[in-house]
Amino acid sequence: MQVAIVTGASSGIGFGCATKLAEDGMAVLGTGRDPDRLAELEKSVGSDRVATLAVDLTADDAPQRIVDAALDRWGRIDFLINNAGVGSPKPLHETDDESLDYFLGLMLRAPFRLARDVIGQMQPGSAIINVTSTFAVVGGLRGGAYSAAKGGLTALTGHIACQYGAQGIRCNAVAPGVTLTPMVATRLEDERFRKINTEMTPHTRLGRVEDIAATVAFLCSDGGSFINGQTIVVDGGWSSTKYLSDFALNSDWVARR
Repeated sequence: MQVAIVTGASSGIGFGCATKLAEDGMAVLGTGRDPDRLAELEKSVGSDRVATLAVDLTADDAPQRIVDAALDRWGRIDFLINNAGVGSPKPLHETDDESLDYFLGLMLRAPFRLARDVIGQMQPGSAIINVTSTFAVVGGLRGGAYSAAKGGLTALTGHIACQYGAQGIRCNAVAPGVTLTPMVATRLEDERFRKINTEMTPHTRLGRVEDIAATVAFLCSDGGSFINGQTIVVDGGWSSTKYLSDFALNSDWVARR
């Protein structure tokens, strides 16, 4: 049985990825900060297929604890899904050093260190998947430290793919657009944020957790076994088109001042 580690597995995209991979027959170690929410994951999937570890990914001992937990339970590691993240960034001029360090620490330094410890345990056929963002593909308003962290993770993806691909270890990134998770729900209450995403997406809906989980699962499957060093953007066309909805095109425009 193949074994996957999923970070940020207590909710949202991470929860969806852990659930999907378990449904596909893998054993999954899900990590997160909140043990109560992780318990919901075990309850949902079943403790025979899912184990959890409450851990602060930015802690110095986090990578070793995660690797040890997977090996102690199942004796192998086949896939690492670096998913844990945080939202609501501020633009460059509003970002203080504390926020900068937090974003970079959680979404670049932590996955870097975890991948470094995991890759020594991987055999040919294994893979690392980094969950990045459309803000690592295009410039994004208010991206700030978030964009910097996700952009760095994209570059790390390419390095891992190049350095370890010849050993049979692949690395790819999945870049979600706005995806309907609890973290995004409050943002969608902001009219400007909602318009930027709903009126500029050439699809009938916004992204769902299942969309991202299915893409991650595909990259872990035999069907994705020749994909390496790529970013798959899952955003309904938001980042790759100049689409505007009929509503946006026919609305009254306010002149810039």
